[in-house]
Amino acid sequence: MNLKALVERGLVRSGAAAATRATVRGRALILAYHNILPDGERPVGEASLHLPRRAFADQLDALAEHCQVVPLAHALEPPPSVGERQGRPRVAITFDDAYLGAVQAGVDELRRRGLPGTIFVTPGMLGGRSFWWDALAGPAGTIPEAVRTHALEQCRGEDEAVRRWAGAAGLALAEPPAALRTASEEALLAAARGASVTLGVHTWSHPNLIRLSPTELVSELRRPLDWLRQRFAATLAWVAYPYGLWSPGVAAALGEAGLEAGLRVSGGWIPRRGVDRAAIPRSNVPAGLSLDGFRLRLAGIRAR
Repeated sequence: MNLKALVERGLVRSGAAAATRATVRGRALILAYHNILPDGERPVGEASLHLPRRAFADQLDALAEHCQVVPLAHALEPPPSVGERQGRPRVAITFDDAYLGAVQAGVDELRRRGLPGTIFVTPGMLGGRSFWWDALAGPAGTIPEAVRTHALEQCRGEDEAVRRWAGAAGLALAEPPAALRTASEEALLAAARGASVTLGVHTWSHPNLIRLSPTELVSELRRPLDWLRQRFAATLAWVAYPYGLWSPGVAAALGEAGLEAGLRVSGGWIPRRGVDRAAIPRSNVPAGLSLDGFRLRLAGIRAR
């Protein structure tokens, strides 16, 4: 659906169309996904993170129609000055957490269209493990804010600590099915084989980096980078901050850990005039976002 169609459907004011084209022309956007649910898989865990495969496929088709999908490493480069795609927004696709559904169903959809993508990996959580937020999400697929705050602050976002506290507090912990757990090393190897997939750092154990000591912080950043480089040629020395949480102290540790850039999970479009490589913005794609809403994000506008 183009801007004219969005105007006709009442999703965009007619006077905004020309201005919108100018707003996104030549700009870059990094999309942040988490999991892609295989066909027929029931949506459990934290609902906003698990996007059905059909919805993901529709979004990829919209991207191919209106944008130039580029490898993540190219997202910060200047736009092309010539060529038929000169004015198209550039979009990079990323996945956090290395869920099995994303590594298999998500990568399969990328491969079908010849599109690149990047998976941010937490090596210490690989091998079919679940994350605390999926285990704690109730039938509604949400976590009470007080529970989330305690998990991130007092438990430092550390999976084992959160589970111990939740058990002591009498909170129910439910284990999700395989597609909503982490991939194996073998599944990652298969995903990175001939599919234009690169791998990046998502720390070693997915803690809240802000709550760590300087020594713990460098270890959480350096150790996964070394692990990935030993196994995967297509490793990008970029980190996606767990929970999107970072600070100047975290940013200062990137260089010591051998990392070149850090990604948030918010912030939208990359600024035209430079960006802090330690705090690169992304646009999170929640599972509940409609296809029309997704198209509006690509157009750089909001619905009325």
